[in-house]
Amino acid sequence: MALVADASIILAWAFEEQFADAEATLERVRREELAVPTIWWFEVRNVLILKERGGQRSERQNAGFLRALSRLTIRIDDLPAETAVLTLARRHRLTVYDAAYLELALREGLELATLDTELADAARAEGVPLVA
Repeated sequence: MALVADASIILAWAFEEQFADAEATLERVRREELAVPTIWWFEVRNVLILKERGGQRSERQNAGFLRALSRLTIRIDDLPAETAVLTLARRHRLTVYDAAYLELALREGLELATLDTELADAARAEGVPLVA
């Protein structure tokens, strides 16, 4: 089985933030595939670089975290269904980035893991199960 996790969950691991949802997702991802839209790759690395520039993380910490991520089974989905992403973004007032996670979960019938309140609310409204 697979699940979709957005950058907020992944970055909670990087920053060792204690969120029950992040811990539950990490335990599942160690055993299951993680499906993510293409934007995920850029989002994760952008936040890591911004934290590095701001002095909150070192290049070494970021490299170690990215190595740990590379050991997980992560499938990067190519292109989402454009109309569906835009429809979800409009319907739920989401960014197109967040709508891409929701579209992937809907299209593949997967659970979604997120710490983003608006994305979680939209997932519930669309009937997408959230990782608890």
